[in-house]
Amino acid sequence: QVQLAESGGGLVQPGGSLRLSCAASGFTFSSYAITWARQAPGKQRELVASISRLGITTYADSVKGRFTISRDNAKKTVYLQMNGLRPEDTAVYYCNVGMMSGVYWGQGTQVTVSS
Repeated sequence: QVQLAESGGGLVQPGGSLRLSCAASGFTFSSYAITWARQAPGKQRELVASISRLGITTYADSVKGRFTISRDNAKKTVYLQMNGLRPEDTAVYYCNVGMMSGVYWGQGTQVTVSS
């Protein structure tokens, strides 16, 4: 059974940092790309960053230079290091994996950037 579990969210002041984790189980982790997405209140879910099975990364323009996605295949975990956080980064952050059988999502972790 494919499972993804996000953690690491919280309340942080503008300019601060957080590191999110996405722990995976139930599939061959090293064979799949993993994506982080976020959804702010009243807005559509948007892609934040993704990392391929080979470690190739892509980012939304809004987070380039501030966020870094990485993976540890031994721990079956993908990380999202978020620096220089802004109030507009406030959202629920989700990780997902796409397979032939469908797209699987975690339950999300709340990130709130506020003074």
